[in-house]
Amino acid sequence: MAEAIDDHFVERVRAWVDDPGAAAPFADPAAERIERGRLMALFDAQLQSRHLDIAGRWLQSQGEGFYTIGSAGHESNAAVAAALRPTDPALLHYRSGGFYAARAQQVDGSTPVADVLASVASSVDDPISHGRHKVFGHPDLAIIPQTSTIGSHLPRAVGLAFMLERAGRLGADRPWPDDAVVVSSFGDASVNHSTTMGALNTAGYITRLGLPLPLLMVCEDNGLGISTPTPQGWVEATLSERPGIAFHSADGTRPAELLRLLDGVVAQIRRTRRPAIVHLRTVRFMGHAGSDVELAYRARSTIDAEYLRDPLLATAATLIVRGEVTPAEVVDRDRSVRDAVMDQAKRICGAERLGSADDVMAPLLTRRPRSVRLSASRAASREDRLEVFAGHLPEHGEPLTLAGAINATLFDLMASRPNIVVFGEDVAVKGGVYGVTRGLRRQFGGARVFDTLLDEQTILGCGLGAGLAGLLPITEIQYLAYLHNAEDQLRGEGASLAFFSDGQFANPMVVRVPGLAYQRGFGGHFHNDNSLAVLRDVPGLIVACPGHPSSAPDLLRTCVALAEEEGRVCVFVEPIAQYHRRDLDDGDGAWLARYPHPADAQQREVFGSAATYGTGTDLLMVTFGNGVPMSLDAARRLARQGIGCTVLDLQWLSPLPIVDLLAHAQRFGRVLVVDETRRSGGVAEGVMSALADVEYDGLVRRVASRDSFIPLGPAAAEVLLSVDQIVAAGHHVMYGVV
Repeated sequence: MAEAIDDHFVERVRAWVDDPGAAAPFADPAAERIERGRLMALFDAQLQSRHLDIAGRWLQSQGEGFYTIGSAGHESNAAVAAALRPTDPALLHYRSGGFYAARAQQVDGSTPVADVLASVASSVDDPISHGRHKVFGHPDLAIIPQTSTIGSHLPRAVGLAFMLERAGRLGADRPWPDDAVVVSSFGDASVNHSTTMGALNTAGYITRLGLPLPLLMVCEDNGLGISTPTPQGWVEATLSERPGIAFHSADGTRPAELLRLLDGVVAQIRRTRRPAIVHLRTVRFMGHAGSDVELAYRARSTIDAEYLRDPLLATAATLIVRGEVTPAEVVDRDRSVRDAVMDQAKRICGAERLGSADDVMAPLLTRRPRSVRLSASRAASREDRLEVFAGHLPEHGEPLTLAGAINATLFDLMASRPNIVVFGEDVAVKGGVYGVTRGLRRQFGGARVFDTLLDEQTILGCGLGAGLAGLLPITEIQYLAYLHNAEDQLRGEGASLAFFSDGQFANPMVVRVPGLAYQRGFGGHFHNDNSLAVLRDVPGLIVACPGHPSSAPDLLRTCVALAEEEGRVCVFVEPIAQYHRRDLDDGDGAWLARYPHPADAQQREVFGSAATYGTGTDLLMVTFGNGVPMSLDAARRLARQGIGCTVLDLQWLSPLPIVDLLAHAQRFGRVLVVDETRRSGGVAEGVMSALADVEYDGLVRRVASRDSFIPLGPAAAEVLLSVDQIVAAGHHVMYGVV
């Protein structure tokens, strides 16, 4: 199968057979400064990438290919790989065929043609995603797969570069060398995205602090965002004056000059551990994708004129002028690569593909329950714990509040795991807005407990990078409402990495989020947020919420164990209103709990289990978070009226503890779901659906907060679920009347 750009390349080179001097205007005059053989290797990678794009279009025409966004015109990015080592971690955008081919040249036994075509064909033989998506990635090539189209992988790239040296100082088991350079590429249209701007800002901020950041960012500028032209000079103006980041400009039609520039930039980053941007000017051939009718928005003359900027033409001409190859040999080499790629494309037809939901979801379903249970029960030695807790072990002390229980658990976790780092806004010197991280920095030092700039996207991106660097991050998002600014770092990057790499890469991370509502004297919708729907909708993401101080340590330890043993991203939602509560009724101390020793968790399966309070047999109240004390208060009032209640604390909000839920519901003829989140998109919807799915034959009702933002002051009570409403709903479930 031929494409216009392929025909143009072959015809132009054939014309040089009779007139080799005609190649000179296309050649790079800097070629003599490049060692022989490097340009030929670069050309081979570029040819391979070009013909993979053409083969991908052919596979689509046969009904055997499912991805046609190609790298044609961007093949100069092969020079980026050539300047790096195959152990330098790479997070690439989707036009990185040249880079992938050149990186594969550096690793014996690589099969880049088969890899890419299997990915295009959604074959189970795809070595990275095993048929789940077309991505550039391979653990043997240190390429971490990305599906990003908007630069959402850049915060993780910044985070990985930032955490590399920290991981080394902390003695973490790193998969990357001490002097590794992280490389990340993105397109010119992505420059306009807030995610990219945030990552660039963070890179400059880190550098201003004098901290190492060995990061190479490559902006491949083809002048188009699908059909929208990028204004002339915009990319250079935007990127050239980023504080703390060196800027370099390069032309993709000058292969030798590009190699020399990149060699120098990479060497500088490797030596100084400071970041740099390379603005690589490219072109785009064959449209945005196979479905893109480029003539609908670009003139034929414009497209034809850009053929003269073909990076393959420039490299071929440079090789010819330098005398490394003749025009006829270039044509023969091009045809040989074309035939080899097409032969492989024909062999991939009829490939085996994922054939069941379980096959597709395997990376999300992988469980190691025994390993998780053992990990959750791990503790430092008694001597180390005595030192960390200043001679007073928490299990021998007074009962703790929710905030105190979480704080003690963090101390225990950090004592037993030297690779844990804790970071976020105000978590270090101040100890958090509510004192939950108080004392951690003093005990474990600034390398392990530190404050970040006030940007949730950066916090999560650094967490994702820390996991890749061999650390186990426990990050804090200061309030639940702030998480929504950066949720795609969880959905599009963190939780999806294991899925798109078939479990070969993962982002182990625990995200602590003070959240939910019912703060008194302080609030409004930014500090009282009762929306969890955005978290419960992410496949593979674990969401836990402690309803009582007694459950918080085991839940948090289990989240850390899930991250450690299964590579999970876990969100630990902490009810702010319960942090410092001590009583259910005045002076009863019911909202305090003895601290459990970590080893106690070995005796039970915590993940997927619910907790119960009370022994009533008339009504089961299913709830979580702030709903636990409210339901217990309502149960007391209902008991005085002859209605015996048991309160079931879900504890795990995603996935829901379905087995425990159903087992308890079957013992009751009536269930009331008490949901402090909003009626639409709330947790109750999942609970009631689970009961309906098994055709539960009892009576089920729910009571929830209103579909409203939470206002400041006393008016919040008008839209939030109240104990009075729970009592009234309990009456209604029991008797059909309020």
